[in-house]
Amino acid sequence: MSYGTTLVTGATGGLGAEICRRLAEDGAELLLLHRRTAPDALVAELGSSVRGTRQCELSAAASVAQAIGELEAEHGRVHTVVHAAGPHVPMVHLSKVTPEQFATQVDQDVVAFFNLAHAVLPSLRATQGSLTAVTTAATVRYPVRDGLSSTPKAAVEALARGLAAEEGRFGVRVNCVGPGMLTDGMAERLIADGDLDERALDVARTNIPLRRFGTAADIAEAVAFLASERAGFITGQKLDIDGGYGV
Repeated sequence: MSYGTTLVTGATGGLGAEICRRLAEDGAELLLLHRRTAPDALVAELGSSVRGTRQCELSAAASVAQAIGELEAEHGRVHTVVHAAGPHVPMVHLSKVTPEQFATQVDQDVVAFFNLAHAVLPSLRATQGSLTAVTTAATVRYPVRDGLSSTPKAAVEALARGLAAEEGRFGVRVNCVGPGMLTDGMAERLIADGDLDERALDVARTNIPLRRFGTAADIAEAVAFLASERAGFITGQKLDIDGGYGV
């Protein structure tokens, strides 16, 4: 697969790391953005597949522009961008969400994605590349207490569709992958934090036609497909990887 120079956000997360592994299998030359924890273990694991890393606050436009500018100055224009970063999202009823909490989630999800897209568009136009955003299956079928995740992610998906419609004339493709309930990533953190107990997990499982949860590898496979030339005539789409939850 010819991913070329590939920028991945959220590489230290469960999903982001697995996406990096999958793309590296196909020969991607990876540039990794992280917010707090440097991806040292992943860099050691993937070796020469990782060409560079930078710390970056995606909700701050100047930070994004600086990080991407430095990486591209060293490694050339990016051809493939995968946005797998996202804030921790507690499971809570919307009636209990404060305006400050909501604003923070929008800033760290929607504004962050816009800042990233704004910074990489010149390169994606020049390389006729692709941008793939990891969102959520919850924008199709709403799980109770998931509003802090599904609402901002719905805005990200709307931005992605808009970018697909406007940037297609430059050869740029923009798509989304919507994870359902997983054993990795955010779901793993919610289980560990006690936001999801065994009863809630059993209910969630019965709502999935395949009667099981997915894995980070399932998401990585979908991202690898949409980011590759195999999906060369696909743009403005969202692929839910949810075991049929949205049916």
